[in-house]
Amino acid sequence: MTIAPPHAAPTPATEPLDVAALVRAASADDHRAAETRGFITALMGGSLSLDAYTRYLAQLAWVYEALEERGSRPDDPSVFDPELARMDAIDADLAALGASDWREAHPPLPETATYAAHLRTIADDDVRYLAHHYTRYLGDLSGGQAIAALVARHYGATPDQLGFYRFDVADDGVVRYKRGYRDAMNALALEPGEVDVLIAEVRASFHMNSAIFEALAA
Repeated sequence: MTIAPPHAAPTPATEPLDVAALVRAASADDHRAAETRGFITALMGGSLSLDAYTRYLAQLAWVYEALEERGSRPDDPSVFDPELARMDAIDADLAALGASDWREAHPPLPETATYAAHLRTIADDDVRYLAHHYTRYLGDLSGGQAIAALVARHYGATPDQLGFYRFDVADDGVVRYKRGYRDAMNALALEPGEVDVLIAEVRASFHMNSAIFEALAA
């Protein structure tokens, strides 16, 4: 038995992983690459049209349908808040954009179909589901707000065409809500191996989004 020296300092407790910060740092380049694809740059720069935005939103509709068809996660409402769901708003926006028949008018591109099919292979208790939840909804709460402003400015989109970007969950402010989401991610206390899987899947999500943007440009 080893005897500790007198007045030895106690072993410090292990600091919990700041999962949100690790994910954000590890996927920063992939995120930047996705949001600077040619189609997105042109759309946000005002050189396309409201029809192009409609095509973009219709492709997202197929992705969100796959993401949300499994229902909510009532066991972790602090992260998997059912009020984040976007599909009803997307349907309403597309109808206001003259594309109520979006399923027939805008079938999924192969890249979109691949993304949606991938989402359907992931169980809702798989950490990879959290990766797509984080990528999509935190993105909507962040850069999505800028997208709404630019689409309104450049193409004359009206509020009833931009409901996708309005959230009823952030009574105390979007910034505070996002901070709470990240805190809730950290509170899940994921193991290091799970964090590695989460990061890899977040990066994969950005790659799949980039592929859709490239297809829209083509």
